[in-house]
Amino acid sequence: MKIYLLRHGKTEYNAQKKYLGLTDLPLSKRGRGELIPADFSPETVYVSPLRRTVETAAALFPNAQQIVIPDFREMDFGIFEGKSYLDMEHLPAYREWVDGGCLGQIPEGESMAAFSARTCAAFEALVNKTLEAGGELLAITAHGGTQMAVMERFALPRQDYFSWRGPLGGGFLLDAARWRAERVLTLLDTVRYTRGETS
Repeated sequence: MKIYLLRHGKTEYNAQKKYLGLTDLPLSKRGRGELIPADFSPETVYVSPLRRTVETAAALFPNAQQIVIPDFREMDFGIFEGKSYLDMEHLPAYREWVDGGCLGQIPEGESMAAFSARTCAAFEALVNKTLEAGGELLAITAHGGTQMAVMERFALPRQDYFSWRGPLGGGFLLDAARWRAERVLTLLDTVRYTRGETS
């Protein structure tokens, strides 16, 4: 089975380099305009509950049924939400979080461990269900955090969380041939479904 693990298109917060977690922003006008239909047409695409993934999936896969996976929602950035690094460079809670490798509990938000646990559990369940049903293709449109959590946990070659930040409007193509025996996925390619450069 092949798996496409994709990230939503650009929003205003992405353009402004602001933390975007649970705020339910739509794609920006530019973000919508950059997206192009994917080069494959799944019957079903799995999305997070947030508008930016729903709108991206509709642009990439206009004929696909969308199924929402609640635990594919982005990380809860708590008091950092909607702010940029420059907004918070002197905020003690932010400095502590960054100095700790962004691993700690965000005030009023999630820790990376909690976020990764819920995301990876939902992903693992979906992969198992799709394989059991004889599926040959799994398409997911979610978030940068979703990608990083899943890829760190399951992807080969092994890389750390932040190394797996995929492009907006793109992401990773994975092979699940070793999933049943080893719970790993092999990276086949990085894909992008945008006009021009988007990151």
